Amino acid sequence: MRHCINRQIARPAHYSPSLARALSAFLCLLCAALSGAGSAGAAWPVTRPDVYQDFTRHIQRQIETDKAAFAKASMCINWLYQQEKRKPAPAVVQPIRWEPVSQPPSGDDCLTLYPGGLESVREDFHRTQTALSVSLTFYEFALVGDRDDDTHYSLEELRDLFQSLTLTYDPRQTPGIHAEALATRFDSWYRSRNLEQLMNSMGQLYEKGYRVSAADRAELDRVSK
Repeated sequence: MRHCINRQIARPAHYSPSLARALSAFLCLLCAALSGAGSAGAAWPVTRPDVYQDFTRHIQRQIETDKAAFAKASMCINWLYQQEKRKPAPAVVQPIRWEPVSQPPSGDDCLTLYPGGLESVREDFHRTQTALSVSLTFYEFALVGDRDDDTHYSLEELRDLFQSLTLTYDPRQTPGIHAEALATRFDSWYRSRNLEQLMNSMGQLYEKGYRVSAADRAELDRVSK
């Protein structure tokens, strides 16, 4: 700013004191604006920690993994079922053998992934179905916790979320610490498939007036596809 004020403006042939003062004031305002923009850019990075965004992204990554695994098991259980029920036509000289190479590539994948046949694919189908159910339900819980649908957890919403998940909430902690605590709880209950405790936590939010909104349903539909 001092450099701006002390800067001398060259006088034109037809010098006007009022014009010179106006130009000097304009230059000072421009310098101040540029200086403020630079300091603001240093103080406020483009990406700042946000509990809601970090927590929901963490769950979404697991949902995508679970959807792929469930789709694979669903496709293979249908394909293997059809193969088991298919009966070859009687042969005169020798039995007609079914060759996997004549089937679609997905059939080969299923035979490789599930050498145990239908029994093994049924087990994987139920396992992946349960895993997807847990991750989607936890995502619904995370959406419900955003009571006003502003894609941000307020201090009150964070406190209620932590309490329902039997976590200790400390408002003095950073958003990154809060997001990590929520993600760790998700990981723990996801690994143990603790759907019962998750539903109890959802019930506690409902007792405080939280509900699944139209925006929540639309978001659930989007991530489920």
